[in-house]
Amino acid sequence: MSELPAEGAWSGEVAGLGRRVVALVIDWFSSMAVAILLVGSDALSTGGGSLVILAVFFVEVVLLTWLLGSSFGQRLVRIRVERTSGRALGLPRIALRTALICLVIPPLVMDSYGRGLQDRAVGSVVVRL
Repeated sequence: MSELPAEGAWSGEVAGLGRRVVALVIDWFSSMAVAILLVGSDALSTGGGSLVILAVFFVEVVLLTWLLGSSFGQRLVRIRVERTSGRALGLPRIALRTALICLVIPPLVMDSYGRGLQDRAVGSVVVRL
Protein backbone atom coordinates (compact mmCIF):
# COMPACT_ATOMS: atom_id res chain seq x y z
CA MET A 1 0.00 0.00 0.00
CA SER A 2 1.40 3.35 -1.00
CA GLU A 3 1.49 6.65 0.83
CA LEU A 4 0.74 9.96 -0.84
CA PRO A 5 3.91 11.76 -1.81
CA ALA A 6 4.61 14.99 0.09
CA GLU A 7 4.07 16.97 -3.11
CA GLY A 8 1.30 15.43 -5.16
CA ALA A 9 1.89 14.23 -8.67
CA TRP A 10 -1.89 14.29 -9.13
CA SER A 11 -3.71 17.17 -10.76
CA GLY A 12 -5.82 18.68 -7.99
CA GLU A 13 -7.01 18.86 -4.42
CA VAL A 14 -8.00 15.58 -2.76
CA ALA A 15 -11.81 15.24 -2.98
CA GLY A 16 -13.80 15.39 0.22
CA LEU A 17 -15.95 12.60 1.60
CA GLY A 18 -19.20 14.42 0.76
CA ARG A 19 -18.49 14.57 -2.98
CA ARG A 20 -17.41 10.94 -3.04
CA VAL A 21 -20.57 9.76 -1.25
CA VAL A 22 -22.81 11.78 -3.58
CA ALA A 23 -20.99 10.30 -6.58
CA LEU A 24 -21.44 6.78 -5.18
CA VAL A 25 -25.17 7.32 -4.65
CA ILE A 26 -25.56 8.67 -8.20
CA ASP A 27 -23.64 5.69 -9.60
CA TRP A 28 -25.73 3.22 -7.59
CA PHE A 29 -29.09 4.70 -8.65
CA SER A 30 -28.00 4.95 -12.28
CA SER A 31 -26.93 1.29 -12.09
CA MET A 32 -30.36 0.42 -10.73
CA ALA A 33 -31.99 2.24 -13.67
CA VAL A 34 -29.80 0.42 -16.20
CA ALA A 35 -30.48 -2.93 -14.51
CA ILE A 36 -34.23 -2.29 -14.73
CA LEU A 37 -33.84 -1.54 -18.45
CA LEU A 38 -31.81 -4.72 -18.96
CA VAL A 39 -33.86 -7.26 -17.01
CA GLY A 40 -37.05 -5.49 -15.94
CA SER A 41 -38.19 -4.46 -12.50
CA ASP A 42 -39.91 -7.80 -11.86
CA ALA A 43 -36.64 -9.69 -12.32
CA LEU A 44 -34.87 -7.35 -9.90
CA SER A 45 -37.37 -8.07 -7.15
CA THR A 46 -36.14 -11.67 -6.96
CA GLY A 47 -33.15 -12.77 -4.88
CA GLY A 48 -30.62 -12.14 -7.66
CA GLY A 49 -31.72 -8.58 -8.36
CA SER A 50 -29.08 -7.06 -6.10
CA LEU A 51 -26.37 -9.01 -7.89
CA VAL A 52 -27.54 -7.69 -11.25
CA ILE A 53 -27.39 -4.11 -9.94
CA LEU A 54 -23.95 -4.77 -8.43
CA ALA A 55 -22.71 -6.21 -11.75
CA VAL A 56 -23.99 -3.17 -13.66
CA PHE A 57 -22.36 -0.88 -11.07
CA PHE A 58 -19.04 -2.72 -11.40
CA VAL A 59 -19.03 -2.58 -15.21
CA GLU A 60 -20.11 1.07 -15.29
CA VAL A 61 -17.48 2.24 -12.81
CA VAL A 62 -14.65 0.19 -14.34
CA LEU A 63 -15.34 1.17 -17.93
CA LEU A 64 -15.97 4.86 -17.34
CA THR A 65 -13.04 5.23 -14.93
CA TRP A 66 -10.78 3.47 -17.43
CA LEU A 67 -11.99 5.54 -20.40
CA LEU A 68 -12.68 8.92 -18.76
CA GLY A 69 -10.92 8.88 -15.40
CA SER A 70 -14.21 9.03 -13.49
CA SER A 71 -17.52 7.22 -13.22
CA PHE A 72 -20.83 8.82 -14.19
CA GLY A 73 -21.48 10.05 -10.65
CA GLN A 74 -17.91 11.24 -10.18
CA ARG A 75 -18.11 13.18 -13.43
CA LEU A 76 -21.31 14.92 -12.26
CA VAL A 77 -19.76 16.02 -8.94
CA ARG A 78 -16.50 16.96 -10.69
CA ILE A 79 -14.06 14.48 -9.21
CA ARG A 80 -11.75 11.91 -10.82
CA VAL A 81 -9.53 8.98 -9.91
CA GLU A 82 -5.80 9.38 -10.50
CA ARG A 83 -2.72 7.39 -9.67
CA THR A 84 -0.58 8.94 -6.95
CA SER A 85 2.51 8.62 -9.15
CA GLY A 86 0.92 10.66 -11.92
CA ARG A 87 0.93 7.75 -14.38
CA ALA A 88 -2.24 6.20 -15.82
CA LEU A 89 -4.08 3.93 -13.39
CA GLY A 90 -4.67 1.08 -15.86
CA LEU A 91 -7.55 -1.36 -16.26
CA PRO A 92 -6.37 -4.06 -13.79
CA ARG A 93 -5.92 -1.53 -10.98
CA ILE A 94 -9.28 0.10 -11.77
CA ALA A 95 -11.00 -3.31 -11.71
CA LEU A 96 -9.38 -4.18 -8.36
CA ARG A 97 -10.28 -0.79 -6.90
CA THR A 98 -13.91 -1.17 -8.00
CA ALA A 99 -14.12 -4.75 -6.70
CA LEU A 100 -12.93 -3.51 -3.30
CA ILE A 101 -15.58 -0.76 -3.38
CA CYS A 102 -18.20 -3.44 -4.08
CA LEU A 103 -17.13 -5.21 -0.86
CA VAL A 104 -18.29 -2.06 1.03
CA ILE A 105 -15.85 -2.28 3.99
CA PRO A 106 -12.61 -1.06 2.27
CA PRO A 107 -14.01 2.41 1.45
CA LEU A 108 -15.04 2.85 5.09
CA VAL A 109 -11.47 2.39 6.40
CA MET A 110 -9.74 5.68 5.57
CA ASP A 111 -6.30 7.13 6.15
CA SER A 112 -5.49 10.70 7.19
CA TYR A 113 -5.85 11.84 3.57
CA GLY A 114 -9.39 10.42 3.34
CA ARG A 115 -8.30 7.59 1.04
CA GLY A 116 -10.05 4.27 1.51
CA LEU A 117 -8.28 0.92 1.45
CA GLN A 118 -9.25 0.54 -2.21
CA ASP A 119 -7.23 3.65 -3.10
CA ARG A 120 -4.28 2.63 -0.95
CA ALA A 121 -4.25 -0.86 -2.47
CA VAL A 122 -3.91 0.40 -6.04
CA GLY A 123 -2.02 3.65 -5.40
CA SER A 124 -4.82 6.00 -6.40
CA VAL A 125 -6.33 9.21 -5.11
CA VAL A 126 -9.68 10.88 -5.83
CA VAL A 127 -9.23 14.56 -6.70
CA ARG A 128 -11.47 17.50 -7.48
CA LEU A 129 -11.54 18.74 -11.04
